Amino acid sequence: MKFAIQSRNDELSNKLMDEAIEYLTDFGLIYDEVKPEIVLSIGGDGTLLHAFHKYQHRLKETAFVGIHTGHLGFYADWIPSEIEKLVISISRKEFEVIEYPLLEVTINYQHMDQSATYLALNESTVKSPEVTLVMDVELNNSHFERFRGDGLCMSTPSGSTAYNKALGGAIIHPSLPAMQLTEMASINNRVFRTVGAPLVLPAHHRCVLTPVKGPDFMVTVDHLQLLHKDVKSIQYRVSDEKVRFARFRTFPFWKRVSDSFIDSDE
Repeated sequence: MKFAIQSRNDELSNKLMDEAIEYLTDFGLIYDEVKPEIVLSIGGDGTLLHAFHKYQHRLKETAFVGIHTGHLGFYADWIPSEIEKLVISISRKEFEVIEYPLLEVTINYQHMDQSATYLALNESTVKSPEVTLVMDVELNNSHFERFRGDGLCMSTPSGSTAYNKALGGAIIHPSLPAMQLTEMASINNRVFRTVGAPLVLPAHHRCVLTPVKGPDFMVTVDHLQLLHKDVKSIQYRVSDEKVRFARFRTFPFWKRVSDSFIDSDE
């Protein structure tokens, strides 16, 4: 089996990376940063996002597993003291592969029918760089609303516990094939109206945002911040591709939610 490692690049994460490489190669596994079958992410959820985007062209062949060296993350099942146990399980192939849905983001431009497509593991946001964002929101080819406010966030189910939650969005189990549109500080008064609540959309739906004011937008895809000029529309859909995680033991999602947001060590 071929493996690669993405480190947060701090002292502890790099130390664990060196140990993991030594242990896994001793067990006969091959370190290969080009075509890994399993990628160890050592750090936090941000580290795994970097690993995902590095290997998003190999989603059908590559599975991810996270070791957290900071606060408990939603993508990291293991702690540093368990590194040897994890390595033994990998070498024996004692894991199952689970798949979670991804978000496909397509930016269509006003000139020459050009477009750019991205995959998001957590979310994509749209903001106007200087003024209030004004966008027509279309759901399945039907106009839904004209949004005015700071911005819009479309999240995956696995990303619903991240920025989406901070915006007041719902937490969705990551096994559900869906996407969620959440508002950022919408303007609602006697003249302007938005739905004022998150929208959970099934996999067969499409959401298209069409600019009303200004052709330039700041679009994020997970940790990537991209300024797009001359935007004609932005389309969101649940991707046909999925991210694969190597699961070595049960770690119920709702327990992870409870541990992260409710339970306290104090």
